[in-house]
Amino acid sequence: MNATRGLGFRFAGSGVALPRTAVPSVEIDARLGRDPGWTEANFAIATRYWARGDETSSSLGAAAGAAALAAANWDAADLDVVISACGVMEQPIPGNAPLIQRRLGIGASGIAAFDVNATCLSFLVALDTLLMGMAIGKWRRGLIVSVDIASAALDFGSPESSVIFGDGAAAVAIEADGPSRLLACRLATFGDGSELCRLESGGTRMRPTEDLDAFLAVSKFRMDGPALFAATAKRFPRFLRDLFAEGGVAAEGLDTIVPHQASAAAIEHLKRSVPDGHARTVDIFRDHGNQIAAGMPHALHVARERGQLAPGSHSLLIGTSAGVSLGGAVIRW
Repeated sequence: MNATRGLGFRFAGSGVALPRTAVPSVEIDARLGRDPGWTEANFAIATRYWARGDETSSSLGAAAGAAALAAANWDAADLDVVISACGVMEQPIPGNAPLIQRRLGIGASGIAAFDVNATCLSFLVALDTLLMGMAIGKWRRGLIVSVDIASAALDFGSPESSVIFGDGAAAVAIEADGPSRLLACRLATFGDGSELCRLESGGTRMRPTEDLDAFLAVSKFRMDGPALFAATAKRFPRFLRDLFAEGGVAAEGLDTIVPHQASAAAIEHLKRSVPDGHARTVDIFRDHGNQIAAGMPHALHVARERGQLAPGSHSLLIGTSAGVSLGGAVIRW
């Protein structure tokens, strides 16, 4: 059994930070040259938040992290590790974590600060990583910060891969030893679908010094939504069965479902996949859209604020990501 499954931990605090600018879907309609109401009618999103130039990944991430620390009644100096879990970093080098660490005022502390990137499932992988480190005694208190600014690379020539995305940050403070247990955590990746979601520039393959036009041509996010949905939906039932079997919990035993806020269609499919799914799912998509990696911890924060994570209750964290990957965790609070 993975060491994390036997480790008790405490969900000490959480926080969210949103950009200043709320963008209603009627503004998107105007941008696209559509009638008012078209975006909301077709994509079931009313509002999302977009960052301005002075609102960076590290500034939003640090604000969410500070809110999580305040909720935990911790000082930043109490931390042993900062993990940034995002889909797209503020810059390639260094990653978000050192920048967030510095903004939290602990840039000279020497504590571990590093990034985890599994695109939309980054938070899930970071949580498993943090708990593994705690299981072997490496860390006692950790902060996971998920932040993404999707608006930086949207292509409005393709509505399905642009209008649903929002920006934001969410953070959680986790402490070793506590009442909660990670009963199961799984990540399944099918790289044959890697072309279905892609942002190709900004890495080492496309070189602006060799072909700037080609570099700019792939500098915006591209997604084949229907093909992505098909690739994940057909694998989802088996993945969910295996996850429940690993966690020793039946779908009927779940109290709260906390999904990655991929799309209205994806969340609806999830709700129909588990008993009483509509009542138990934390759905914030209409007011925030797809925040990439930040969507799942944002929804978890909402569940915590609503009192839905009662001691002894069970939650399912579930989502999909570019890769193509499926990921999920079962937690007993």
